[in-house]
Amino acid sequence: MATATTDSEKSVARAALERVRWATPAESMWIEGRTIPSIYPLPTRRRVQMGQGTEFGLVDLDEAETPGDEWEEIDVSDTEADRIARKRDREFEQFEERIKDADQFKVEQSVFDDATFAALYKLVQDGHVEAFGGPLSTGKEANVYHALGDDREVAVKIYRINASNFQQMREYLEGDPRFEGLGGKKKDVVLAWTKKELANLRRAKVAGVRVPEPIATERNVLVMEYIGTEDGRAKRLGEVQIENPRTAYEVMREYMRRLYSAGLIHGDLSEYNVVFDETEGQLVVIDLGQAVTVHHPNSRSFLERDCRNVAGFFSRQGLEVTEDDLLEFVTSPEPDPSRE
Repeated sequence: MATATTDSEKSVARAALERVRWATPAESMWIEGRTIPSIYPLPTRRRVQMGQGTEFGLVDLDEAETPGDEWEEIDVSDTEADRIARKRDREFEQFEERIKDADQFKVEQSVFDDATFAALYKLVQDGHVEAFGGPLSTGKEANVYHALGDDREVAVKIYRINASNFQQMREYLEGDPRFEGLGGKKKDVVLAWTKKELANLRRAKVAGVRVPEPIATERNVLVMEYIGTEDGRAKRLGEVQIENPRTAYEVMREYMRRLYSAGLIHGDLSEYNVVFDETEGQLVVIDLGQAVTVHHPNSRSFLERDCRNVAGFFSRQGLEVTEDDLLEFVTSPEPDPSRE
């Protein structure tokens, strides 16, 4: 008669199952004793084939031929898929070590968690990033880094999962119909915010607004066009001497009108979220992560604030412009170009 399975034996079985879960292709990959979220479908590696015995596949002790033979055979054959998986693991390790050795990592370790490394590696594998450079800007929400893409320079924006202004992010997202049902976890909010900026950039570009061209996103990492020269990032509007403020103002109000016509409001527009592209002589609107649709409950107040910021800046440049005139121009279906 078979002996009943003891609690101790069940504990051993559960522990064994925990040890082999990493082998599931869609779940995770194993890097130096750490489980990293899977960033691509991994081939099945060494997997324990569970028997049909008692709970958790534990064979009755009476049926075991010799002590220690309680488990079914483990397949340890080395296949081509196994070798590919190991090669990917080694490449990931090398990629991670290169980043960790870089000076910016030593300063900004809070940005480069394991999940972010995995996201960056996926973007490398997809050909969106080939070389990773230094920081272009740092902030409470995200850091932006200079990088080399497939055939051009790119900017890599990495949002912090533990963003300090997490609640403010929620305020912009909760009223956006594109993100209904969003969970309350910080990770969910930050990942949604990254997708939101990609979507906003695409919509703005289609509407004819000059923005950094969106390229790709992976988790909390956004890859987009680099705006700048070999000497550094493009300067913000508030950092340059404007020789023709009238023309600059007309461009800005037209950008705002086109965004509004496309159903978007920037929500944080000022001289600090517009840069001057020296190579093309154009103004470029940046930081569209907080941009909301016109259906957002606070869209009107956001638009009025944008108009107040832009009109105030150009008033300080010597132009006679007002918030009300700019608001009327932006929201008019067929704006009168003669109005200020």
